[in-house]
Amino acid sequence: MTKPIPKIYSTRFFQLVTSRQFAEAERILERVKQKMHVSDRNRGYFQALYGMLLSMKNSDRYSFLSTIDFANKKQLKNYRQEFLGHMESRLHDEYDRGYFEAWSDYMKILLRMEAPASFNNKNPVKQAEEETRTQDETIEAKEAQEKTDAIDKAEIPEDAPEEKNIKPAQSLLVDYAK
Repeated sequence: MTKPIPKIYSTRFFQLVTSRQFAEAERILERVKQKMHVSDRNRGYFQALYGMLLSMKNSDRYSFLSTIDFANKKQLKNYRQEFLGHMESRLHDEYDRGYFEAWSDYMKILLRMEAPASFNNKNPVKQAEEETRTQDETIEAKEAQEKTDAIDKAEIPEDAPEEKNIKPAQSLLVDYAK
């Protein structure tokens, strides 16, 4: 059996990726690549680390990491148990076991980490969509209010005939009534 990837590097990598410090995480990943012994298990472990980095960096809303609630310890424990089951399964080859070992280690670190109150697990893509949607709703509400105000403020002379005394929003009703 070959030497596994040093846990100190992977632990630091997980912390950096979770806190979205990608430049430093890439340096750690390069160090891991240089220090690891070549084996299928280590290659699987390394590829999982690389995939985690890309997933968090690119903020793909369909990725596994974007759906995880880092504050939900029960969910993290369940994921860890699932990854451990795959890691220990004899049905998987060494590459896959290394891959699942990395995910299991990540869930273990996430369980130990305290998520700061300011930490937002939302994917930046989701955040941007929500902000845009909120801004659009606000703009639409303002425009609707301005139209209503303009209609309400329309000056109608007192001596005008009843047909002419109708507000613009109601003019279609009068046309149909004729």
